[in-house]
Amino acid sequence: MIKVNILVVEDDKEINYLISSYLKKEGYNVQCSFDGVQAIEKLENEEYQLVILDLMLPKLSGGEVLLKIRSKYTIPVIILSAKDEQTDKIFGLELGADDYMTKPFEIGELLARVKAQLRRYIEFNKGEVKENEILEYEELILNLSTYKLTVKGIDITLTAKEFEILKLFMQYPDKVFTKSQIFNVVWQEEYMTDENTVMVHISRLRNKINKNTEKHEYIKTVWGIGYKLSD
Repeated sequence: MIKVNILVVEDDKEINYLISSYLKKEGYNVQCSFDGVQAIEKLENEEYQLVILDLMLPKLSGGEVLLKIRSKYTIPVIILSAKDEQTDKIFGLELGADDYMTKPFEIGELLARVKAQLRRYIEFNKGEVKENEILEYEELILNLSTYKLTVKGIDITLTAKEFEILKLFMQYPDKVFTKSQIFNVVWQEEYMTDENTVMVHISRLRNKINKNTEKHEYIKTVWGIGYKLSD
């Protein structure tokens, strides 16, 4: 059985211990952090498979912690926040979060999201690279084992969601996908509660690719329908 380490970063001790206790009952190894600086120290000294991160933290904000995580790691991050405004959710997703939950939350729903994120992340990191685990499209080379996207010889680290979106496009380069179809495949949920979730991840993926190529945008918007790889 794969050892799964989860870091819970939450300054409210009651909430932190509540989440941690339920995660431990599910068989996960859990570490607690109560401020941003402590969280970074733990991340540098231990390998984690998932982080649950509050945005409002002392010493170093959750946003700053998330930026530091994304500069080094591809592990999934679930944001917890008392803010439920649309702009706050978009802000968190643009920084690199994989999921976003507002407080108060149902512990059962949080556990379900944790399991979904871990299932995808662990599955993507299994096994050795095989010939059919490399997808290529013009300047784009996607390694299905390491999460790495290579553009003109430059390695680009993707989050799990960005990886899944690009993988879908590269597997079916001539197909136009609606936002709902992308959400169903990548998030593995039937109903999309917020279409901005898909739009933000597409935008972030585009920016990573466009920084390393002079070509026109690889991910094309088909107005009124959805997205596809460019012709």
